[in-house]
Amino acid sequence: MNIHSTDVRRRALARLRAGSRNADVARALGVPLGTVGYWRHLDRAKRGECPGAHQPKCPRCDGRELDEPAYSYLLALYLGDGHIIQYSAHRAPSLMITCGDGWPGLMDACEAAMRAVLPDNSVCRVRRTGCHNVKVYSKHLWCLFPQHGPGKKHERPIALEAWQQRIVDAHPWAFLRGLIHSDGCRVTNWTTRMVGGARKRYEYPRYLFTNKSDDIRRLFSDTLTKVGVEWTVLARDGDPFNISVARKSSVALMDRHIGPKY
Repeated sequence: MNIHSTDVRRRALARLRAGSRNADVARALGVPLGTVGYWRHLDRAKRGECPGAHQPKCPRCDGRELDEPAYSYLLALYLGDGHIIQYSAHRAPSLMITCGDGWPGLMDACEAAMRAVLPDNSVCRVRRTGCHNVKVYSKHLWCLFPQHGPGKKHERPIALEAWQQRIVDAHPWAFLRGLIHSDGCRVTNWTTRMVGGARKRYEYPRYLFTNKSDDIRRLFSDTLTKVGVEWTVLARDGDPFNISVARKSSVALMDRHIGPKY
């Protein structure tokens, strides 16, 4: 275990009080991020600024207003690339969405949705190789994401509760956008066809969504049907894990509401 000197702690607190982010202080001083967060918590508690003095409200438990479009989008990101983890009983659990560094707009949209859904809670980004984990901490994550459970999502049932389905039905494009941003893409496919006796190359755009969970794919396809998008199952190596949207009118509808990742 590393023991950090009083001087290192003093310098860290000085930077934190000046407005530096935990991650920047940890990186600059070579101190674990969790240690910096703990120092900050103790310092704020001593000054009467402990976040625990003001308990964030929960839309499910306390009836606080919920940003439903943001929630519909964040729910989809969670179903695709998210998970909830709690390191110890005395710490709040965190919702973590893994976002590739190649999609900075997606990362911004994810963070914005977290802040909209949980405006009083801490949100941060943790750098990893080729990606960032966007995280929000809240004791009410179990309330907002009841799909959480042991094991991988595709190995257990995934079903929306009635209140979640009502939100998705009211904001289907936000939900579809989140699923595409997590486990989907817009690509350009090509084929050949005979034109005037000559074989010519023909290119066309297509949306693809890939997920091993039958339930999550069903949520995606059912929502597509509700908004008038035609889709097909694209099986590869005998596994029906892919949903394809290739019909011209449906791709145009998806482009109007979703578009490529960025």
